[in-house]
Amino acid sequence: MKLYRIIVAGLISCLITTSIIAKLKVVSSTSDLAAIAREIGVDLVEVDYICPPEGNPHFVEAVPTQMIAVSRADIYLKIGMELDQWADNIIDGSRNRHLKIVDCSQGIDRLEVPTTKVNASLGDIHAQGNPHYWLNPANGIIIARDIADAFSQADAQNYNYYQENLNNFEEKLRSKIEEWKIEAASLKGIKIVTYHNSWPYFASAFSLDVVGFIEPFPGIEPTPSHIANLIEMIKEMDVRIIGKEPYFEGRTPRLIASATKAAVIDLPPSVGGAKGIETYFDLFDFLISKLNNNLKASEL
Repeated sequence: MKLYRIIVAGLISCLITTSIIAKLKVVSSTSDLAAIAREIGVDLVEVDYICPPEGNPHFVEAVPTQMIAVSRADIYLKIGMELDQWADNIIDGSRNRHLKIVDCSQGIDRLEVPTTKVNASLGDIHAQGNPHYWLNPANGIIIARDIADAFSQADAQNYNYYQENLNNFEEKLRSKIEEWKIEAASLKGIKIVTYHNSWPYFASAFSLDVVGFIEPFPGIEPTPSHIANLIEMIKEMDVRIIGKEPYFEGRTPRLIASATKAAVIDLPPSVGGAKGIETYFDLFDFLISKLNNNLKASEL
């Protein structure tokens, strides 16, 4: 009888330990979705991402290690809107028939949806609209709800846990959005040029005016004539800031800056894209602070 009790106790202990350490395995296309997933899942999820935060999310080469990671995952989080089409090759290569795929763009109010036929002459135009929607923090709430729903379906016994974390995230994010709007008040209406068209959602959220791009069309390298025209426009409109995503070359922006009064600043569009940006909240703290600091410097 004593031996029986020891065996039963051991089995119960093993089951309890297994239930404690069993976590949802989540892979996302980008570090931004991963950051929000961690806010919702906290200690009940293991989260990884494919595109490095300093990398260009439009172009990722599928490799076997990524497929292996996804083969072990329960959930895959996609940006959608044709940004991470490369993820389809990784998902297919994983041969994970039980994988739940979540397109986090489904509830987004999409900007810049083309109203005419899209063709290659227009560059990398997305037929479903501009896909950089996570850069409006209000969309972070929509993303978080999609993720919480996916976690709750995959792990129903912890539904209340995920919903509580979602509520906490929403409450904190709404509060931070009010803070960011106050901090970004000085940025209202400022004219900036960016390398790529990554910022319409951010500009809409904080009332910036993006007046031009170093790329003549998305994904198309600038020509000498385009650069010359851009320099003239920057002078005429007194543009003071040229924003560059970290994964683009810096020679052309510096050339333009040297011919104008504008300053080139790195604007990382993703969590982990610069030192100190470890969470979704950190991303907007960093971007608003950097823009404010450079705007003040340009006025000296």
